[in-house]
Amino acid sequence: MLSIPFWALFTLFPLFLTRSALHCVIDLFHVQHQYYQPGHLVIGGITSQFFSPPFTSIDFKEKPKETPAEEYIAVPKNYQHVLSLVFAVNEVNENPNILSNITLGFQIYDSYCDARMTYQNTLNLISHHRKTIPNYKCGVEKNLIAAIGGLDSETSSHMASILDLYKILQITYSSFTPAVSEKDHISSLYQMAPSEEHQYTGIVQLLLYFQWKWVGIIVTANDKGETFVKKLTRQLSRNDICIAVTERVVNHSGFGDDGLIVKCQNMANSLSKTNVNVFVVNADKNTKSGLQWLLLIGKMMNVSPINKVWVMTADWDFSSEPFQKGLDIQNFHGAFSFAIHSSEVKGFQHFLLNLNTHSAADGFIRFFWQQAFNCQFLDVETDEESCTGEEKLESLPGAFFEMQMTSQSYSIYNAVYAVAHALDAMLASRTKHGEMVLGNYLRPQKPHFQLQPFLRNSLFNNSAGDTLFFNEKRELEGGFDVINWVTFPNKSFLRVKVGKMDPLAPLGSDFSIDEKIITWHQSFNQVVPLALCNDHCHSGYSRQRKEGKPFCCYDCTPCPEGKISNQTDMDDCFQCQEDQYPNQERNQCIPKKENFLSYEATLGISLALLALAFSATTTLVFGIFIKHQNTPIVKANNRNLTYTLLLSLLLCFLCSLLFIGRPQLLACNLRQTAFGIIFSVAVSSILAKTLTVVLAFMATKPGSKMRKWVGKRFSTSIVLGCPSVQASICIVWLCTDPPFPDLDMHSLPEEIIVECNEGSANMFYYVLGYMGFLALVSCVVAFFARKLPDTFNEAKFITFSMLVFCSVWLSFVPTYLSTKGKYTVAVEIFSILASSSGILGCMFSPKCYIIVFKPELNSKEQLKKRNM
Repeated sequence: MLSIPFWALFTLFPLFLTRSALHCVIDLFHVQHQYYQPGHLVIGGITSQFFSPPFTSIDFKEKPKETPAEEYIAVPKNYQHVLSLVFAVNEVNENPNILSNITLGFQIYDSYCDARMTYQNTLNLISHHRKTIPNYKCGVEKNLIAAIGGLDSETSSHMASILDLYKILQITYSSFTPAVSEKDHISSLYQMAPSEEHQYTGIVQLLLYFQWKWVGIIVTANDKGETFVKKLTRQLSRNDICIAVTERVVNHSGFGDDGLIVKCQNMANSLSKTNVNVFVVNADKNTKSGLQWLLLIGKMMNVSPINKVWVMTADWDFSSEPFQKGLDIQNFHGAFSFAIHSSEVKGFQHFLLNLNTHSAADGFIRFFWQQAFNCQFLDVETDEESCTGEEKLESLPGAFFEMQMTSQSYSIYNAVYAVAHALDAMLASRTKHGEMVLGNYLRPQKPHFQLQPFLRNSLFNNSAGDTLFFNEKRELEGGFDVINWVTFPNKSFLRVKVGKMDPLAPLGSDFSIDEKIITWHQSFNQVVPLALCNDHCHSGYSRQRKEGKPFCCYDCTPCPEGKISNQTDMDDCFQCQEDQYPNQERNQCIPKKENFLSYEATLGISLALLALAFSATTTLVFGIFIKHQNTPIVKANNRNLTYTLLLSLLLCFLCSLLFIGRPQLLACNLRQTAFGIIFSVAVSSILAKTLTVVLAFMATKPGSKMRKWVGKRFSTSIVLGCPSVQASICIVWLCTDPPFPDLDMHSLPEEIIVECNEGSANMFYYVLGYMGFLALVSCVVAFFARKLPDTFNEAKFITFSMLVFCSVWLSFVPTYLSTKGKYTVAVEIFSILASSSGILGCMFSPKCYIIVFKPELNSKEQLKKRNM
């Protein structure tokens, strides 16, 4: 013979001392509300529609008094839990495909939200229909196959402590809070609700979807509340969501307690002054706690015009009680809550519309009907309006009763089907193995002893099309619906399913929201409210944490030069790619434009035209000198050197065109080397001219040894020798580290410099240095030769031209180093054109003037005359 749990026995220990005491127990806990329907196998149910005033102490000196029915306080809408169980059992009995020849019955009691009554009615489930005598067979057995209940984890735990001893399956339709550690040790307890861990994940995903990073939490001041805060805080921190405030509602024993009102008022005043717009509420199915939530939030909304967004857990529901009649549920317009996934069940509303209010078996309906419609049946003497039984359920506001099956009722409905399918599978298995099925139920063993393996492995589709099965923790494997509450002034409301959280879905689609159908509180004007410690940091700014504040509180600082942020609330700005640059607002990367001196640009075409103009001028001068090659002024200073100089100047002007256009490998190799060698030829020709004049006058002195140096050999050796040194430098440069096309991404912030990388910068400066050396020597020699007779002397012009040349190239070096991109190339082109044109102008403009405009001066007589 089995016994009830020790601690449950201890609770009732004084009552079990004598047989008369046992009758006292039965009388004390006389069950006024129950619903019984016989069957071959019976499913028990413990609902939570009523709660009663606290019991008085028992001293065994007199018979305890019964609690009058009118003193019970009810949650009318929870009557639907009873009806969903009845509807599911009747539907199974009418279905020929499940449990053929087996009829299911049910017996439903209420927990009265009280531990002692829960124990009592659980004992009633396993006892005779009308007698509470555990462990004894009195008359016909009920054949209890399973029990469904309760609404909260405490009620479920109280039921399980008794049912588990008798190995009777219990299917709870609530989330079994992790704080209740007994669950792991109750082998017969199954849960028709998904794991509560999924709900934490869903809350976080909802907050992240709307970018709510600054939230408050309201919980009950008990172990369940502390567990909720601890677990949710951990997940919020992982996802960079801050808890601005945590409020704990202290549980009060009396609903008329002034302390409750005062505490709610004080908390409402405090929360209304915060800058928190979103509160996560750990709702409680417990009637008393639910009332406190309503009082707190209702008063909070009335204290301040600041409106809030409420995010409630799956235990939340609007339940109209006598104390809540003055509460305006429109305060919750636009709130969100999670609900165990449910679907529409066909036939349920038709079943509700055909309820029999005069059913003797249903001990709940009359009390519900009277309270819901505020009337009394005729068998009760009262001044109130009489109930006809024809009142319309659909006319009741949602806070009293809903015609659509709620998520808790849907869980009860599924629990009945889970038992039926498991039982059907067990009967099929036993029949297959030749076991006898007698009297429409199994003998000699009770079926509930071996039903658990079949329930654990059951997988079935209900009439609504949902697939149901349990995981290894004996929890229903599933997710949650996201509900948006739309309320109306007459206390009716709509539950609008706006999203879902499905842990079985692939990553990325496990949470979804249809934002278009969400209704927000009217104060938000259909705009998603902000829930931040401060405003968003827009693109172009980054967050900078405030000292001494939570990590969700920050300042917004502009991105530094060269960096951007292209999203809101970025922790740091980042560099654009090398080929991009930040825009002025520093919130976007713009592709860089290529920077090189092109023929399409004004500067490029201007320099090209200038180079061609100087080339044409040089050609013209060359033609003039060719035409007048036999005239004295052309012959005067070595005609061949003059031709060489003009030709090298022409090539200098033309080589500047190599610097214009997109750099290519051949152009890069020829730019500096060709320019360096050609300029060396030009400067060497000028040096040869100067030395020729000097040596010619030195050779005229009697006995001078310089005569052997006067002649074409000397000048030719200078013109060939000096450029050869430059050519050698250039060859070494091309062989060791030659120039090449390159992209400079960093010198200019908004452009990519397409340039010729000089390779070895030292070799480039060697080329320039050698040219400078030749020019300096020419300038010095010409300076010392400036006093020679003018007729034969070009030294003044050479001196001046070399001064121009040196001035240009001395200013070139710092200018070249201080410019970037196409302007660097333009500086070099300008230096080439300026120095070349300086030589051309200084050396040849006087002669061309005489040849063209003063031909009479271009004769031997005039030269001799001037020499005299």
